[in-house]
Amino acid sequence: MLIKRLTDANGLPGFECEVREIIKEEIKPYVDEMYTDRMGNLIAVKNKNKAGRHIALSAHMDEVGLCVSHIDKDGYIRFHSWGVDARILPAKIVRIGKDRVVGVTGTKAIHLQDPEERTKALPVDKLYIDIGAESKEEAEKLVEPGDFVAFDSEYVEFGNKVKAKALDDRAGCLAIIEMLKSDYPHKLTACFVVQEEVGLRGSIISAYQIDADLVLNLEGTIAADTMSIKEHQTVNIQGDGPSISMIDRTSIYLKKYIDALTEVADKNGIPYQFRRSQMGGTDAANYHVAHGGTPVVGLAVPCRYIHSPVSIVDKRDLENFLKLTQKFVFAYGNGEIL
Repeated sequence: MLIKRLTDANGLPGFECEVREIIKEEIKPYVDEMYTDRMGNLIAVKNKNKAGRHIALSAHMDEVGLCVSHIDKDGYIRFHSWGVDARILPAKIVRIGKDRVVGVTGTKAIHLQDPEERTKALPVDKLYIDIGAESKEEAEKLVEPGDFVAFDSEYVEFGNKVKAKALDDRAGCLAIIEMLKSDYPHKLTACFVVQEEVGLRGSIISAYQIDADLVLNLEGTIAADTMSIKEHQTVNIQGDGPSISMIDRTSIYLKKYIDALTEVADKNGIPYQFRRSQMGGTDAANYHVAHGGTPVVGLAVPCRYIHSPVSIVDKRDLENFLKLTQKFVFAYGNGEIL
């Protein structure tokens, strides 16, 4: 199953090669041109010489995780966090580097914590990774500073849900891969970008390599529909369909294209919802200011427990995410959307 292969792969910022190779293998028979730029973005073009509208699809390959910063004298691994809330880090199984060295995130036992420490999340500098080494020298045979650290999380389906790491944004990567397998009467460019989770860096480069009439940015986004969240604070509700962005911290999306997206969804009986938060930002930020301004549409799959090893999406939302992406691209490419 492709979504399992994509989420099982490790792809921390700057180390996306494992994910990139899976994508290259999948899309090679369906594209006219494919290359990796110096930043690590994978760009693929379908119908390279077709006239008419040029549509680009973008999703990021990287995932949140950790990076080894230091190995202490007793062989414990210190680390930096790349997009991970420190509160979820204790007692997690991780895999370090390309050899997937097994480790466990640890901290001082609760019995030894002072009263103040017990009342708040411990910061990253109070945590470490235990790989079973008894000395710095022993640890250095397996791990070195700069190695990425990924969560060890098994892909699981239960009910209508899927649990895995990196659903943000392997769901978007999946959608683009499936899009490339279909036929279109127009040019389609796919951008699988790097380093989104550490500052939207890859799309700074990819945005200026393509000159599309419209960019569809595909993401995983917050669900926040759990029991402790007040109704008006719920960002998205799982099972209600893919999420359409109106505004976020880095982008204001043109209402013309938001309306077009909803019209396509209504026409095809595809459920959808609007993202009810302005928090966060996506690669759309870089596309919509490139080439004198490029229209961008933001579409996402609602994801519970995002940026954790146990992120969850609803399979129905994922299916409708793929369906709405395809129907919208066909409608825009055929001139049904002005």
